[in-house]
Amino acid sequence: MKTKIFIIPVLVLLFSLNACKKSFLDVVPDNTPTLDNAFTMRNEAIKYLATCYSYLPNDGEPTQNIAYMGGDEFWLDFPSRSINATNWAMARGNQSVVNPLVNYWDGGMFNAIRDCNIFLENVSDLNKVRDMNMDERNRWLGEVEFLKAYYHFLLFRHYGPVPVIDVNLPVNAPIEQTKVKRQPVDSVVNYIVNLLDKAAAKLPNNVMIPATDLGHITKPIALSIKAKVLLYAASPLFNGNRDYTGFKNPDGQQLFNQTVSPAKWKRAANAAKEAIAAAESAGIKLYTFPGATFPLSATTMREMSIRNAVTEKWNSEIIWGNPNSRTWQLQYSSMAHIDPAFSGNNSVHGTLGPPMKIVEQFYTKNGVPIEEDKTLDFSNKAQLRTGTNSERYYIVENYQTARINFDREPRFYADLGFDGGKWFMESNRGDDNAFSAQLKLGQYGSGLSITVTTYYPKKLVNWKFAFKEGNSNHIEEYPFPMIRLADLYLMYAEALNEAEGPSPEVYLYLDKIRERAGLEGVVDSWSKYAVNPNKPSTQQGLQAIIRRERNIEMSFEGSRFWDLRRWKLAAQELNKNITGWDRDQDKDHPELFYRLTNIYTQRFIAPRDYLWPIRENNLLVNPNLVQNPGW
Repeated sequence: MKTKIFIIPVLVLLFSLNACKKSFLDVVPDNTPTLDNAFTMRNEAIKYLATCYSYLPNDGEPTQNIAYMGGDEFWLDFPSRSINATNWAMARGNQSVVNPLVNYWDGGMFNAIRDCNIFLENVSDLNKVRDMNMDERNRWLGEVEFLKAYYHFLLFRHYGPVPVIDVNLPVNAPIEQTKVKRQPVDSVVNYIVNLLDKAAAKLPNNVMIPATDLGHITKPIALSIKAKVLLYAASPLFNGNRDYTGFKNPDGQQLFNQTVSPAKWKRAANAAKEAIAAAESAGIKLYTFPGATFPLSATTMREMSIRNAVTEKWNSEIIWGNPNSRTWQLQYSSMAHIDPAFSGNNSVHGTLGPPMKIVEQFYTKNGVPIEEDKTLDFSNKAQLRTGTNSERYYIVENYQTARINFDREPRFYADLGFDGGKWFMESNRGDDNAFSAQLKLGQYGSGLSITVTTYYPKKLVNWKFAFKEGNSNHIEEYPFPMIRLADLYLMYAEALNEAEGPSPEVYLYLDKIRERAGLEGVVDSWSKYAVNPNKPSTQQGLQAIIRRERNIEMSFEGSRFWDLRRWKLAAQELNKNITGWDRDQDKDHPELFYRLTNIYTQRFIAPRDYLWPIRENNLLVNPNLVQNPGW
């Protein structure tokens, strides 16, 4: 069934595109002559509502989502051979103050806020849109209040302290009034959170008509984003960060609070718990694969519960899916040539290669890090080993691949495609006949080149993908998951541990995630298998566990890029080498294929690169603005 959710009329798109041409912080509405018509009737007002939604970033598009291409979860050939990934330049250390990459400041967010303000001002007026009932009017107001808060959050996440645009200035406002200044971090956060609370009070738990309304904002969405905003505010980047001691407005106003506040973690935990309650009361739950019309092993059923939690349309775990953010390019760039009958089919070009450090971060089959498992030896990750019959649903039987690919947790096999790895798809009609990736030169999977690291993000490809005759394919698109319940559980566990330390409540929400992944609870796993069995019992030890669990569970969903920043770990992680296996070796020399190759040396300069630069011309136009430190 194909469900279209929230169509943006062409007229509105044209209007939106025109708005994108506005210059810096142009919050004065210049389209006043059209407003009288826009808010006369419901059928016109809904177009303006769609305009407010139209600014949501296309996060399912890897060339537009900076969290995909700007960090270290994926690496490409250089120059890129199949996608025009200009945002990848940021990962290569080419950010610029003259022409900033992924420039939200000039790229539409302030225009989005301006349009939200216009909508709120007009729809709040009961003398306008008079053919609209009060329930719907309140719901639309709540949706746009949410969007206005969310666009402020996106600016905050990029730049830290930003101007708060609560209302638009009148068209005849003096030019000096348009020269706004940045607000302190705590003020920005409180403004966003208050607006989200206001929105949540107006929003329903579920959309009114699922057949047409999926994608509209609901109360669980608003509360989940509120929890995320507060999680960011409590994190080291924004909570008492003394790297920014001298970061002040021209009038001397301090922009970052210089005192760490543990209370911010408690506030974030409370918000996450409130959001969990709202989501669960709306029927949202962790996804489990219901099975197929043909028999499958328990191993494959587990794998499909993990994969489809992201790629199954509107599955039970999705709190917020964005139907205007499609995933065609994402899947095109993630797919390996796994079907020997179509090895020459060039209708897709998998080019997103997870580096070795991402491969290593997944747990062992015992649910602990590979470097901490006292029962398994991963000291020689390249050592060749042959797949056995008992491993046949993960690795091709009697196939030689590297040690690093054996004895791993189910999420490793659900998330990653690799040489010798099985890749089950719906068209297999059973997992005994599942496809596999065979990637060395001379094997069918290498016919059209492979990713630069030799690994693939299998997790992002819907299981209904199929190569077809005539050099074509079928890509089953899905709305990009902006937030899902597992993310919320991990936010709660992290905030609660930071606020109060280890507790049964923290373990409970961590273990919900681990149980779906087929792992024992965190305390039992460390107790039985880890070199440091007491690690989950200390706040610092559990912090490291939660962060790793988050990196694993949310891998390839655009979370790691932002998490490393808010944890202030980007300088540590993004100054490591990007590595992978040597893809230029043939099938007769697997020992050469499995040589670790240095692909790129990343560079991250701290604290400069934690925040985006503001284009320098903007500072000349508005002397009340101050540049981010280091730029």
